[in-house]
Amino acid sequence: MIGVFDSGLGGLSVLAAIARALPRADLAYLADTAHVPYGNKDDCFIRGRVLSIGRHLVDRGCRMVVVACNTATAAAVQALRAELAGIPVVGVEPGVKPAAQSSVTRHIAVLATESTSRSDRLARLVREHAGSVTVHIEACPGWATRVETLNLDGAAFVTEMENRVAPLLAAGADRIVLGCTHYAFLAPALERIVAGKAELVDVADAVARQVVRLAGDAVHGNARLSLMATANPARLHAALPKLGLSWLSERAKSAELAAIAA
Repeated sequence: MIGVFDSGLGGLSVLAAIARALPRADLAYLADTAHVPYGNKDDCFIRGRVLSIGRHLVDRGCRMVVVACNTATAAAVQALRAELAGIPVVGVEPGVKPAAQSSVTRHIAVLATESTSRSDRLARLVREHAGSVTVHIEACPGWATRVETLNLDGAAFVTEMENRVAPLLAAGADRIVLGCTHYAFLAPALERIVAGKAELVDVADAVARQVVRLAGDAVHGNARLSLMATANPARLHAALPKLGLSWLSERAKSAELAAIAA
């Protein structure tokens, strides 16, 4: 079984990509909804949650763990790999490299949570893969929470998105990196905003390819999907069709409460 987790709904975009790439694999998804979002929390707190959740998933029988959260990856993926020695751990990082490689204007922008935007890991990505291009990192407070409340395209929120993205486009950015897995569910609204001026860059499919490479025998299973949440599990299951993931709800008939020590 392959375990996937995030602070809330955002990692479902990665889960969906993995489920498409490995249709027979048994999957478990855990949303730490009791502590969502991670983006406005300090690294020490996030690290504690990541280690606890990783151990929980392994105890549930997972033989691979996917940190489907940019903020959690930046804060704690190395600590989790040390904690789960012998278990493949796959993280999620903003698509700075593909954005920089494909940019025509040599100007890209990264939309990220507050925590990710100030992380050393993102700074390293920029240094290593985007040294020859201009990179604007735009913190987007509250966007992950908007996704959690399923407010994906309300008029006021769309205006807020436009106000953040328009200056990036005006400055010449032609690649807009979605630096939070939650933002994948904002892609329809963002596509309308950037239409004809820039392309969105998401990494869910790239993460799924890495999972396929490392999955080993986990590719073979019974196509089971277990959904877990640390608070309001029924809401997690109910969100699937509202996020365009009704096909996943067919694999998971319900969600259960996950009791994870702080």
